[in-house]
Amino acid sequence: MGSGPVSPVRPINAAPSHAAPQRVESYAVAHRPSTPTEPAMTCDSRRDLGLLALRLGTGAVLAAHGSQKLFGWFGGGGIDGTAQAFETMGFRPGRPSAIASGLAEAGGGVLLALGLAAPAAGAAAAGGMAGAAAVSVPNGFFVQSGGFEYPAFLGWTAASIGLMGAGRYSLDRATRHCLDQPWMIPVAFMTSAAAAIVIINKRAKALAADQRANTADGAPAEG
Repeated sequence: MGSGPVSPVRPINAAPSHAAPQRVESYAVAHRPSTPTEPAMTCDSRRDLGLLALRLGTGAVLAAHGSQKLFGWFGGGGIDGTAQAFETMGFRPGRPSAIASGLAEAGGGVLLALGLAAPAAGAAAAGGMAGAAAVSVPNGFFVQSGGFEYPAFLGWTAASIGLMGAGRYSLDRATRHCLDQPWMIPVAFMTSAAAAIVIINKRAKALAADQRANTADGAPAEG
């Protein structure tokens, strides 16, 4: 018998050395979690598309109302007619108040529709609607009785868009959010709220003065 090298004895049931990785790979493939087919439109896309529709609708309504005040479009009174109406409602002086209200509605509405400067646009429109709602508060909530339902809803929607952002289909995204920075949200809404409070309180004082004057003259006080 020769004395050459002896091959190591492999057990009968032992698998080849390269079989273990194959079994691991097969196990991983067999137990890989199945992923559902990706829908054609993702949830993010649907949300952004819905936000675009909301922006366009809300912005168009606000811009239309603002253009009535500023330019007399769509049967509006223009600056002069709106100023007279504002004087009667207690927003004095009437002309600057009419211009400010028209700019808040028209400017805020256009910016919301375009998705540009969403915090400032939403805050401006919400502030303008706060002043409009204040006029209708004595009539209750629902619009059929002359209540504040309609301006409150427009203002709430505009503020929500300003807080949430304009979404993917917007000029804010196209401009890399240079006018949609996080710090702009509190600044815009605090400024708008402060301005609205000052204007509403000034109106309330003007109406109270009118009521005292009417009472002193013996005329029936107006609500």
